[in-house]
Amino acid sequence: MASEAFNDAQVRVNNLSERPSNDDLLKLYAFFKQATEGDVNTERPGGFDFKGNAKWDAWKNIEGMSAEDAESKYVILVNQLEG
Repeated sequence: MASEAFNDAQVRVNNLSERPSNDDLLKLYAFFKQATEGDVNTERPGGFDFKGNAKWDAWKNIEGMSAEDAESKYVILVNQLEG
C-alpha cells in the first residue's frame, strides 16, 4: 500500500512550475513503476520505440529496489524538483 507521502508527491508532481528534464522524468517513471509494480514485468519495446525503450531501461536499471525505497526516492525527487 502506498504511503501518504508517495500519494501526495504524485499529486504535487503534476503542479510543478517547470517541466522536469528528460532525465528526471525517466527517474520519476522508474521509481513510480518500481513502487507500484515491482521489477520489470514486460518485454523491452521494439527498436524504433525510443521513448518506450528509454522508460523500460530506466525501470530495468533499478530492478531489485524495494517498493518502499522506490517510493522514498520518488518523494525526494519531487521535493527537489519543487525546489
